[in-house]
Amino acid sequence: MLIVTSNEIPGHRIDAVFGEVMGLTVRSRDIGSQMLAGFRSLGGGELPEMTKALYESRQEVMARMVNEAQQRGANAIVAMRFDTSEMGTNWTEVCAYGTAVYVLPLGEGEPGATGQSVYLTKTAAQQQSQQTPPSPPVPPTQF
Repeated sequence: MLIVTSNEIPGHRIDAVFGEVMGLTVRSRDIGSQMLAGFRSLGGGELPEMTKALYESRQEVMARMVNEAQQRGANAIVAMRFDTSEMGTNWTEVCAYGTAVYVLPLGEGEPGATGQSVYLTKTAAQQQSQQTPPSPPVPPTQF
């Protein structure tokens, strides 16, 4: 799944738009990590426990968003964003959202084609020619 924060994908044409997709999670901070992070914050610097929790949350919501897009038939997500908010004193909401689309790479000579899109079209053509089953042998004619 190709995921970009831009509204378009260079070298690709958006062929279909399936609408907004999202992944969402609400996490509570465990008391041990929260207390440890509180002590660490007194000295300044990164809070690795909180960093890990936020990283895992983002990975989870991305996977949920991708799953929803795939269920709709998309092969890419454009205009992807993250959003976070506090809910109460111990809960954090993390959301990933974007627009599910079906894109086609532009081939060589097409306006807007990029090196990557040309490579993708050539690779797809090669794979398709390799997957085409050979013609069955013609049985010899018997006299």
